Amino acid sequence: MNTQLRRSWHDIRDTLQGRIFDRTYQPGDKLPRDEDIAEELGCARSTVQRAMQDLADAGVVERKRKGGTHVRPDPVTRATLDIAITRVEVEAKGAAYGYQLVSAAREVTPLSVAASFGLSAPEEMLHVQALHLADQRAYVFEDRWVSLVSCAEIEAIDLTRQSANEWLVRNKPYSRCDVRLYAIEADETLAARMDAKAGAALLVIERTTWLNDVPITSVRSVTKPGYQLLTQ
Repeated sequence: MNTQLRRSWHDIRDTLQGRIFDRTYQPGDKLPRDEDIAEELGCARSTVQRAMQDLADAGVVERKRKGGTHVRPDPVTRATLDIAITRVEVEAKGAAYGYQLVSAAREVTPLSVAASFGLSAPEEMLHVQALHLADQRAYVFEDRWVSLVSCAEIEAIDLTRQSANEWLVRNKPYSRCDVRLYAIEADETLAARMDAKAGAALLVIERTTWLNDVPITSVRSVTKPGYQLLTQ
């Protein structure tokens, strides 16, 4: 029992990952059963399961119910992308944060937004548009839809004082997040809003979150020219 307590899931993950990287377990190989690994390494089966899940999340192995765990023949490299509070991000850069609520109203989602949530039909949500500033210059413009099924409380929040971004990060944990990154050319309207030249390349971050199968929010964030995104 003491041995099991000393072996954390990080230890087990690192041991298994080492065996995969040194080709003890080859691409496509089926790994031993969780209970067999637990017995060999002197830990609880749940510890192995947690380690295996981390390796699966990292794209190193693939786990299938009743099919066991296999080393992926084509490992996927994944980065961890945390959802930042924009105010904290701006202040961490040593800049003064500012915020302007452009609009907030109940509206029926466009078909594209309903599709991003996986909904069979559009539904009424809170549509929020806001501009985040750094040293009084445009930093991020967000166009956001918030589910009133999972986030009914947001209608009691004064969004002129606190951004939907900050409220959601602090109050609505999620179990799934889909992210798309791409660049667009700023048209005249967006260029004026983002203090950029027309035709400038702007990074767009689209993010949709759920808690289990229940939608939380979908946001399209257009960032200032030169914005950099760090993943670890």
